[in-house]
Amino acid sequence: MAVFLSTYVNKVDRKGRVSIPAQFRQSLAKTSAPSTVYLWPSLNHQALEGADQDYLDVLSESLESPDLDADERDMIETFIFGKLIPVSSDAEGRIVLPKELAEFAGITEEAAFIGRRKTFQVWEPEALKAHEAVLREQVVRKDISLSQIVAKASRGAAGRSGEGA
Repeated sequence: MAVFLSTYVNKVDRKGRVSIPAQFRQSLAKTSAPSTVYLWPSLNHQALEGADQDYLDVLSESLESPDLDADERDMIETFIFGKLIPVSSDAEGRIVLPKELAEFAGITEEAAFIGRRKTFQVWEPEALKAHEAVLREQVVRKDISLSQIVAKASRGAAGRSGEGA
C-alpha cells in the first residue's frame, strides 16, 4: 500500500492534465497497480480523495465487517465506490483530472496534492489554505500535540495487550 506524504502544488494544463507529485509516484511504484490512482469526491470537503488499488481492497474488505452499520456501508458503497474514477498516469506521471471531479473541487489552473498517509487529497490551492487555517485554529483551541497523541496510542496499545491476560 502506498504512503502519501507532504503537500505539492502543480499546474493543470488546458487539457486538464496534472503531474502526480514525484514522491507519490515513487510510493505508487511499490503497489499492485503503479500507474493507476483512484479519485472520488470527498465526503467532507470540496476536494477530491485519492488512493491506490491496495487501499481500496482493504476498504472493500472492511465493508464486510458485521460490526459496520448497514447505513454506513451503504454510504461508503454509494459515495466512494459508486463515484470513484480510475485514472491512469502517462509516461511523464501525468493524469487527466476528470472534468466532473475537477468541477466539484473547483480545480482549474493548479491542483494541491496533500498526503494523508494511506490516501491523499487534491484541492484547489486557495481552498486548501483556508481549510488548513481552520484546522490550525482547532489544533490551538484543543491544545493538540504529537506527544499527547503518541501517549494516548501507547496507553491504548498497552490496554489491548493486557485484555487477553
